[in-house]
Order: sequence, then C-alpha cells, then structure tokens
Amino acid sequence: GVGTPIPSDLTPLPWGKGEVRRQSHETVPGKRVAILAFGTLLYPALQAGEALDATVVNMRFVKPLDTDLLLDVARNHDLLVTVEEGCVQGGAGSAVAEALAAAGLNTPLMILGLPDEFVEHGEPAKLLSLCGLDAEGIEQSVRARRAQLVD
Repeated sequence: GVGTPIPSDLTPLPWGKGEVRRQSHETVPGKRVAILAFGTLLYPALQAGEALDATVVNMRFVKPLDTDLLLDVARNHDLLVTVEEGCVQGGAGSAVAEALAAAGLNTPLMILGLPDEFVEHGEPAKLLSLCGLDAEGIEQSVRARRAQLVD
C-alpha cells in the first residue's frame, strides 16, 4: 500500500493460489460464513469478517481460480459470499458459481459487486458505500442473507 516500505526480501506469490486471512470460530450449523474477497475489497471484507465472525479468504486470482481452496471452504461453510469491485454479471462471483456447479456443490452463494448499470463518478469510497461494498454494507448484506438461511 501507499507509504508501506518495500522489504528487501520479496517472495513471489504462489500462482493461482489464494489464502485464508481470517478463520471463523463459529460452530453453529447454518451460521458458518466465508467471505471470498477479490482485489481491493479484501480490507472491507476483513472488517466485516471480524464483526460477523466469518472466515475471510483473499482469493487473489480470478484466473486461474483457486478451486482447491474454494471447494474446501465451500464444504466447511453454510454460506459463501463473494465481494469484488467489478460487475456481478460475468465477474469473479460468476466464476465461483461455475466452479461450485462443476463440482456438484450447492453451498448457498451470495455475489456482491457492482450492479450492471452506470455508476456515477465520484470519490471511490463513497461510491463503493452507495453500492453496499464497504465493510458496513457487506456486513448488513451477510446478516440479512444468513437470517434467511437460518429461519
């Protein structure tokens, strides 16, 4: 990030591999949520993950998608939520849905991203908030969907 010193011992990222950045402690069936973050929305996802006690995965790559990690997370959670700063249609969440379908998994999936319409120009943080893609918006969306699954 801006202002962060560059370490002298840089190590390459493993190609096509994501990483679990936060592990949930939730054990109640129906409440285990994993947020799969793509790109810049990792940080709001981590904040929402803290508030929700959700697992947060930094997916890092859309192509190639880390299907091994994705399927492992899907098998151990009751709801998957993808967050991306791109259009929902044809985006990272769609790739996740296709991978789940190909594996025969029916883990509920909620895809959060930009709507398929013109988004006004302005301060990025404000625009993301208006689209529900800040930490508070992610948290509210997940709480609403999780409530539907538990009822």
